[in-house]
Amino acid sequence: MEDKILGLHHITAIAGEARRNFDFYTRVLGLRLVKKTVNFDDPYTYHFYYGDKVGTPGTILTFFPWEGIQKGRRGTQQVTEIGYSVPENSLDFWLKRFEANKVSYQKVAERFGEQYLSFKDPDGLPFGLIVPKSADARQPWETAEVGAEYSTRGFHNITVTTNKLHPTADVLTNLFGYRLLEQHVNRYRFITDTVENAAIVDVVEAPGEVIGQVAGGSVHHVAFRVDNDEVLLRFREKILNYGLQITEKIDRNYFYSLYFREPGGVLFEIATDNPGFAVDESVEELGSGLKLPEQYEAYREDISSKLAKLD
Repeated sequence: MEDKILGLHHITAIAGEARRNFDFYTRVLGLRLVKKTVNFDDPYTYHFYYGDKVGTPGTILTFFPWEGIQKGRRGTQQVTEIGYSVPENSLDFWLKRFEANKVSYQKVAERFGEQYLSFKDPDGLPFGLIVPKSADARQPWETAEVGAEYSTRGFHNITVTTNKLHPTADVLTNLFGYRLLEQHVNRYRFITDTVENAAIVDVVEAPGEVIGQVAGGSVHHVAFRVDNDEVLLRFREKILNYGLQITEKIDRNYFYSLYFREPGGVLFEIATDNPGFAVDESVEELGSGLKLPEQYEAYREDISSKLAKLD
């Protein structure tokens, strides 16, 4: 059986104020807080996971909210935009919602035959809401303010900006099994046929642009999806044979991971579907309690007292 990358798994970014981040993603964008935990290396900093009802891979956006962090600088060697899929005829709703909530946005435009609405979160992280050519059948999470007819369905694409196309493109095509779908000027759209959604990576080649700085309002890394940890380890061997450095398998409680930096400079992760987000909470209770990695349980009271209150 051929090992497959199953599109995007999750995207992890850096924010500033935790309460502001929580409010924007759960209330304004209408995502579900799937898991409230802490940074493995900095337990006094939250790690938020937002997504659909069950935290399906391909819908998960995560944040490290570091209070007072400096603002990042957009440039090459970065994921420079995150695209969410939304239903047809929903963009007028989002325009009005962004206006009412003082969200920075641009007028609706078109790219590769798809309408999109660009906006930024409170830390300046760039997004696009995209009406895909084929309707996205994923079941949305809906709230009292954002109904199913408008809700995001999960990721549509990411945009990677790089000084040279081919090193990044080679990883996507030769290692991950993506193919070039189409091109417009210096934007190259790659797609995998293994999944229907969260399947697109756009690579923008910008030879003269300066390297970006990853900090507040920046993507820290992007994770690609595999079925299980057996497939994960076979990809590790494949990447080592390709000549790139890669970590050992890491247990992130809700998935297993490998990390490597692709030749264009972006930090890539490969993450498994197993065991999922319901290992320590029921689906109904996801995101309701503070979940700590085992090594920090003895310090729960101290950690809890120092984390920002969200309610």
